[in-house]
Amino acid sequence: MKKNSAILGAAFLMATSAIGPGFLTQTTKFTAELLASFGFVILISLLIDIGAQVNIWRIITVSNTRAQDIANKLLPGLGTFLATLVAFGGLVFNIGNFAGCGLGMRALFDIDIATGVIVSAAIALGIFWFREAGKMIDSFAKVLGLVMIGLTLYIAIVSSPPVSEAVYRTVWPEKVDFFIIVTLVGGTVGGYITFAGAHRLLDAGIHGTESLPQVTRSSVSGILITSVMRFILFFAALGIVSKGITLSNIDPAGSVFQSAAGNLGYKFFGLVMWCASITSVVGASYTSISFFKTLYTGIEKHFQLIITLFILLSAALFIMIGSPVKLLIFAGALNGLILPVALTVILMAANKKEVVGGYQHPLWMSIAGWLVVLLMSWMGTLTIASSWNKFF
Repeated sequence: MKKNSAILGAAFLMATSAIGPGFLTQTTKFTAELLASFGFVILISLLIDIGAQVNIWRIITVSNTRAQDIANKLLPGLGTFLATLVAFGGLVFNIGNFAGCGLGMRALFDIDIATGVIVSAAIALGIFWFREAGKMIDSFAKVLGLVMIGLTLYIAIVSSPPVSEAVYRTVWPEKVDFFIIVTLVGGTVGGYITFAGAHRLLDAGIHGTESLPQVTRSSVSGILITSVMRFILFFAALGIVSKGITLSNIDPAGSVFQSAAGNLGYKFFGLVMWCASITSVVGASYTSISFFKTLYTGIEKHFQLIITLFILLSAALFIMIGSPVKLLIFAGALNGLILPVALTVILMAANKKEVVGGYQHPLWMSIAGWLVVLLMSWMGTLTIASSWNKFF
């Protein structure tokens, strides 16, 4: 029972890490851009996500070794490079998380975004330093998360989206945008997110070949939970934009809720957005820095201080850069570019006896993984220059 709980918990950890402020902003904004054809992008992203996550989770759990240590077994120093890459992606994610905090605070209290970020940074440090506060807001966030899913489903129903058109365009799109695919994949399995779930399994003592069937189901379940929520939000946003209503460029997700449920809906959205963002700030900070714990003994000794500096740096960089919606989208895009590097390391380790012992990684999984690497590298290369010019 305890093992099953941990396996399900890892799936939900990954899913809740993916469903944050960037998830809400990306889904609604891209629905407004691609309309019904966005369903195809979600479908392609789902397949890529599964191909990446199944490989990463299986190799980490069968080897009973964390990703950065796997990398160091392949090549000394590679683990440090991977940890740095993931931490950098986590920093960008965290800047985006503070963008969500600012948007949520503005919706709730009608204050400017920078002030909302400063207040949120102080609260995040309180959550981190005082564990009881962290448990309280974590439980609160879970309740709000369930209500958010219910409200989003309600909006998807009352907004009356063109379901038949959406289903048709999910299979046969009018247009496809590579940048959007890279962004969605990066926001779902890019950077630290997929590793957090796999490392959670190791912490629960789940490893070895005997656990692989459950590990595979857990990895796929996390992706499916995320994709179901994205499809629900897609239908909700599509129902609004198909009526000719223009979404706000400053807060596209908030305008979907407001258009469907009025001022009260917008206030509630602000509360959900802020709660999802603040918990993501703490989670992303902890996971990003924890990648270095097995590499440098000094990190363990000054762990709280380093995470505190990480949080403060994230907030300061957001205030300097601004543009919350742009940052939330760019964070996903950047982590989508990091994914092929991280996945390459894992796939190379899949056939190394010093890493996996006598385990034989299925050929079809390796092929699927390398296809993800090639596809994400190709799309990422095409979008690097355009995304930089577009968003900065």
